[in-house]
Amino acid sequence: MNVTHIGLIAGAITSAAVIPQVVRTYRTRHARDISIWQPVLLDIGMLLWLIYGVLIGDLPLILANAFSILCNTLLIVMKIYYKEDDNRQGNSYIVGNKAHKEETFRF
Repeated sequence: MNVTHIGLIAGAITSAAVIPQVVRTYRTRHARDISIWQPVLLDIGMLLWLIYGVLIGDLPLILANAFSILCNTLLIVMKIYYKEDDNRQGNSYIVGNKAHKEETFRF
């Protein structure tokens, strides 16, 4: 295993970290608990890393950041797209065809 392989594995693992959030947001059709700024700032930082990777010709940097930018951009789009539904649904969400109500704990 060489250095490039380690970089590819590290990039794959860190890039995959956003997939559960993207899937959950798509399934529940709401993103009200996600700050818009987190994926926006990540996209900006990863875009700079992508440019850096292209300039130095580093394949792990290019692939990992391109994939992560795609996932975070999907999250941003869903945050904007589902905003209207988030405002209407309150504390409920839909998985498949079933509506669920989230419990609210008060102290």
